Amino acid sequence: MRQDDERPSAANALDRVTWALRRAEWSVQARKDQRLRPLGLAAAQYTLLICIHSDPGLTGAELARRPKLTPQAVASQVARLEERGQLERRPHPRHRQVQELHLTDAGRDSLRDAGAVIVEIQQQMAEKLGAMKTAQPRTLFDEVADVVREA
Repeated sequence: MRQDDERPSAANALDRVTWALRRAEWSVQARKDQRLRPLGLAAAQYTLLICIHSDPGLTGAELARRPKLTPQAVASQVARLEERGQLERRPHPRHRQVQELHLTDAGRDSLRDAGAVIVEIQQQMAEKLGAMKTAQPRTLFDEVADVVREA
């Protein structure tokens, strides 16, 4: 191999921005899971509840595409949330084989309680980082998402 070869290597992988993004995501997800556990929710379930709240009537397949999860993972979580009475399936008005997902009152209550926990996590980050540093990642991550989508 040539010495001036500049192909990426595993040696510098931990210095990449993509690795920093992933580490931040893991840290935030771990904190969410820790704080949501006493409410009987996992961070993934909170994500599904928020998606259904934002777009009532999603099908399981549509729901899986939102957070980029596998249909199998979503089906498992949907079944748990349904067993707990936090969401319900309703027949699609035009397609008999398709079922829509809707939050129940219990699901809305869980989402409200979980939302308060997530706000607390964000407030703790803002207190530690300050307002300016807290706003910068949001802007940067939105730009990163746009750049990656365009590529």
